[in-house]
Amino acid sequence: MLSVYEGFFSGGARIVHSDVLLGLVEGGQQWHRVLSVHGEVHREATTQRMEDDACYRALTAGGIDVTSLGRSAGLVDGTVAASVFSGPELADTARAMAGADVILSLKEQPLALLNQAGLPRRPVVVCLHRSDPENQGQALDELKAAIADGTVVACVCCAESTRDAYEAAGIPGELLHVIPNGVDLLRFRPDAALRLAFRESLGIPAGAPVVVFAARYAGMKNVPLFLRAARAWLAREGGGHVVVCGAGMTEDNPALWADIEVAFGADRAVLGDRVHLLGVRHDMETVYAGSDVVALTSASGEAAPLCLIEGMMCGAVPVTTDVGDSASIVEGHGFVTPFDPEAIAFAWSAAVADRELFAPALAASRERFSRTRMIAAYADLLAHVVGDVRDGLRPGVSGQ
Repeated sequence: MLSVYEGFFSGGARIVHSDVLLGLVEGGQQWHRVLSVHGEVHREATTQRMEDDACYRALTAGGIDVTSLGRSAGLVDGTVAASVFSGPELADTARAMAGADVILSLKEQPLALLNQAGLPRRPVVVCLHRSDPENQGQALDELKAAIADGTVVACVCCAESTRDAYEAAGIPGELLHVIPNGVDLLRFRPDAALRLAFRESLGIPAGAPVVVFAARYAGMKNVPLFLRAARAWLAREGGGHVVVCGAGMTEDNPALWADIEVAFGADRAVLGDRVHLLGVRHDMETVYAGSDVVALTSASGEAAPLCLIEGMMCGAVPVTTDVGDSASIVEGHGFVTPFDPEAIAFAWSAAVADRELFAPALAASRERFSRTRMIAAYADLLAHVVGDVRDGLRPGVSGQ
């Protein structure tokens, strides 16, 4: 198998896909490698090099070969940086494809490369991780072209909302297979020692209520709404703390500081010392274990937000806006709010107060969000595709 990434940068889709690849090679039944179009990207006010990325390091440590075409670009949400490729780039791509039975495309953006004329014909499975195909620019057109050409034989949707949105956008329903996101339950679990250590590292008292917002600095994440809710909640919860992490969520991002100034106004001097900007973290199990609430305020694009699942599995109560599959993910485990900062702040307080009441439901849901279940479903789908290839048939898979 060859997976093609647009690039290595912070985000749930890359985390999930990389974890799937590691799980698929663990049993020794499949061989995987990765080709990244970009070796470096600049987005969310952060330059992110492939070699520095946690997913890259995990893949290479797991024995998966990762190479890059070496491009360096500033990517913009929903667009392909460039769809014109040089001869050497196409030659490198052809060599990478030659040894693969099946190509996995992480989201539809890499199809701008895979649709280039002259490359080896291999069946492509596209892994879709958003619920807004209409906002993906020319990538949706590339997906439709690859389907019409017979190259794309299946699409893995991480959520029901993804399947519904892409079918509504014109993708044939028989190609869309839902495999919900899962996480490593050995890593993401309640841990009293991690909880205490995380709080001590930030100077947060052991008994203080903590809300975590794990998101990159992007329009779809609705950061201004989160900050307005944070101001309202911190004013109400005198001992509360807010933890913010993700690409661009640092003091070095002037756009974030501008948002904070607008949201907090004159209260920034009084409340700002209880807002912790942590940037990209590679120990999210520690961050979630140290928190009481995991918050999501996204306005669009989300499908099955990884932050909600990881946070829940660590014992944090999820509070989310109704976007993608978020409402179904947190049903019975937390709260769904309108896009109103006061309502969100009230829900955070309710989540803190009811945290112990939610604990049994969160514990009982762990199997549903298991990485093992997710990887088994991917393995089954890919086995169907590979079996058809080796039988000389046009690849096709049964419904999931």
